[in-house]
Amino acid sequence: MTSSGGHDRLTHWRKHEASLYRVFPYGGLALGTLLALVAPAPRSLGVMPTLAVTVAAGCWVAWFITLHPGWQSRLRPMAVYYVGLLTFAAALVAVSPWYGFFAWIGYIHAFPVLPRRWRIAGVVATAALIATSHAGGLTVAMSHWLLWLLLVLFNLVVAGSVSWFAMVAEQEDAKRQRLVAELGEANSQLTETARENAGLHAQLLTQAREAGVLDERQRMAREIHDTLAQGLAGIITQLEAAEQTRDRSGDWHRHVDNALALARESLTEARRSVRAVRPESLETARLPDVLAELGGRWSALHGVRAEVATTGTPRPLHPEIEVTLLRAAQEALANVARHASASRVGLTLSYMADVVTLDVRDDGTGFEVTDQPAPRMPTGGYGLAAMRQRVTRVGGELAVESEPGGGTAISASIPALPGGAG
Repeated sequence: MTSSGGHDRLTHWRKHEASLYRVFPYGGLALGTLLALVAPAPRSLGVMPTLAVTVAAGCWVAWFITLHPGWQSRLRPMAVYYVGLLTFAAALVAVSPWYGFFAWIGYIHAFPVLPRRWRIAGVVATAALIATSHAGGLTVAMSHWLLWLLLVLFNLVVAGSVSWFAMVAEQEDAKRQRLVAELGEANSQLTETARENAGLHAQLLTQAREAGVLDERQRMAREIHDTLAQGLAGIITQLEAAEQTRDRSGDWHRHVDNALALARESLTEARRSVRAVRPESLETARLPDVLAELGGRWSALHGVRAEVATTGTPRPLHPEIEVTLLRAAQEALANVARHASASRVGLTLSYMADVVTLDVRDDGTGFEVTDQPAPRMPTGGYGLAAMRQRVTRVGGELAVESEPGGGTAISASIPALPGGAG
């Protein structure tokens, strides 16, 4: 029932997503036109020619997308539509760089309307148009071609990262649907003996994981969006500074190097979030070793000492249990980095007879814990709520202790279901 409900929500969201894709082009045209009229570009064509091209572009989108939605499943009309879309976008960006808001539609329309082998070409062409818009127009891009190439590269990195995440999400969704179908057949055979009941427990854990995939995917999509958006803002700032210091070679190179570093960091963060969907580290190492490596990487990145310890006798646990503990550790460390301003963090993994616990403590600023079942962080985030939902799905409990100025302690306690069950 849970997986079916998740599938229904996904189908409902996809219908709304298709509606948004049909509305986005008009929003981009309206915003670009408003900005072009309020702050016209030098040597622009004037109001009437600009409005004429804008109206023609809107009619083009309306004819192919709004008035004939059934054409989206036909290859030839959509190929004609996409070529026309990029042509109008190029003309408008040449008129005013503000129309980069309309050219951006080339990214999101490349996937639903183009065949797989042509999507890369569509993304590259759109990246060139967006880079021209970011550079300040065609004239500026031609006179500062190196800066323009850097902008094209950054846009390709951003679009490639988001596209990669979308493809991984599609693969995971297809796998989820296959697993739900397999579970429907397996559940009819798990009521005969005590051994079958143990297998049923393991299958229910897997089903619970599948029910949480959509929530987890949406959370990671927001994280990637925020990371890339912040990276884009930083890169634009550095490139603007480089433009202002183009007469000083040393400062110009420093700002360009900073922009490249920010682009690499954004790509690395996107890849790390995608890998978090399927933690490959647990396939080749034990959970205590994975947590120790996680703590070392986190400490080196943030400059905060992280101590990782294991008590009891480590033993293989059900894969879902280990994934839940790893995700809880990652979320807790991320919260410390974002909110705690801590100088020291401690992680302790404890193996007991029937329970395994993960304790994460820091000496940071702390916050006031309310009586709500899912307390929010001081900045309004819902990291603790997501962690609690993940832990309770596998029959565990999450405890949070904190006070302003007194640090924070988080403890996740989960039944130690052995890895051989099911």
